[in-house]
Amino acid sequence: MRYKQAAQIAFASGMIGLGIFGLINGDFAEIWRFVPASVPGRQVMAYASATLMLVCGVGLLSKRTEALAARVLFWYLALLVILLKIPVVVKHPLVEVAWQSMSEIVVVFTGGWVLFAADSRQVRIAQLVFGAALIPLGLAHFIYLNMTAPLVPAWLPYHTGWAYMTGAAQIAAGLGVLLEIYARLAAAMEAAMLTAFTVLVWIPAIIAAPASRPSWSELTISWAVSAGAWVVAASITKSDPATPTQSDMNMRS
Repeated sequence: MRYKQAAQIAFASGMIGLGIFGLINGDFAEIWRFVPASVPGRQVMAYASATLMLVCGVGLLSKRTEALAARVLFWYLALLVILLKIPVVVKHPLVEVAWQSMSEIVVVFTGGWVLFAADSRQVRIAQLVFGAALIPLGLAHFIYLNMTAPLVPAWLPYHTGWAYMTGAAQIAAGLGVLLEIYARLAAAMEAAMLTAFTVLVWIPAIIAAPASRPSWSELTISWAVSAGAWVVAASITKSDPATPTQSDMNMRS
């Protein structure tokens, strides 16, 4: 229970961070920017989006408002995926970055989905969608190696090796969740790795250039994605495939 509460608080802080970023800058964070500049009222939409995330993030911190906040965030994030990301993937199905960009929001969306879900079946569907989303994130490390490797902290050796290893780890985590092979461990390791990316890549970037708007945008997005992964990981029932479940014992008796 404490694990789930901590994950929900992390998710709430991610929404609050995105909301504050949007209100300060009067614009969408990077992965939201498929809203064309030509759309009437775009800035108003950006402020409304930021306000919604901020208010719902705060709402997740209270027992009295968490259900309503989760419901609003679920539909908001679902609309982002459906209206902003899926059309790009349909238009450019062979462009991996389109899948990667969609998957980042999908991971956040699945976190909101788990918090909103009314039963275990919905939670399991959210977990499967989460697992599927990890695969394009991992593939991006291989396809865009020239962009991934330079993000590895300078003090670590073998930047290319780290890029390959983390990409392979994300794909393995996705398959683990999809195939229920140590699914909780796989999801937790993915969440831990995403959190490490946030701490080791984007916090030093902010320290190096405190006024950098792109770095702040990436930091808030990276934390929101990490928090979404923690929520999903906390929703997976701990199990050991080597240990027979009660239903297995009943079937054998």
